[in-house]
Amino acid sequence: MQQQLSNYIKKKITISEEELSVILSYFKPLKQKKNDFLLEQGQVSQRTFFVGKGCLRIFFINEEGKDATRYIAFEDQFATALVSFITELPSTEFIQAIEPSELLYINHQDFRHLMETIPQWNQFYCKYLEKAYVNNTNRLMSFTTLSALERYNQLLKVNPTVVKRLPNKIVASYINVSQETLSRLKSKS
Repeated sequence: MQQQLSNYIKKKITISEEELSVILSYFKPLKQKKNDFLLEQGQVSQRTFFVGKGCLRIFFINEEGKDATRYIAFEDQFATALVSFITELPSTEFIQAIEPSELLYINHQDFRHLMETIPQWNQFYCKYLEKAYVNNTNRLMSFTTLSALERYNQLLKVNPTVVKRLPNKIVASYINVSQETLSRLKSKS
């Protein structure tokens, strides 16, 4: 999995093998069973996870008491409760393994240490934050400008893995529709 993370980092930034080796030394392996929680609401997010195998879901409980999935991370993606990770305040989100998962993680302190000691890690983090901002903005815009069918079709186009690998309950939560509506949308596509 270290090689998988190494390849991912090298795709994002230009970095020396020595600096890359230092970065990788801070990541530790972690295996999670299906449905295990890595973070619960109210805890401070102290880790950022890289998915080697499996899938993580970041979600919160909306005002109606239902799951609202904000982000899904499959292989070769990072995941954390970013607001809590940045602010070091209690999270309003949960992080859950929704498949048996093999992860690498780095804790907050080590992450910040790398930012102070390896300038390229700052560049990597900047690209990560930019991507997160664009993804979140596009998702928010889709909820206000697209119909349920358009959101479903967009998901099929942009990230079909979500529909192929995950249960309808989570897919529905991700595009902000009921499971019944999702069933109707699938029959129309």
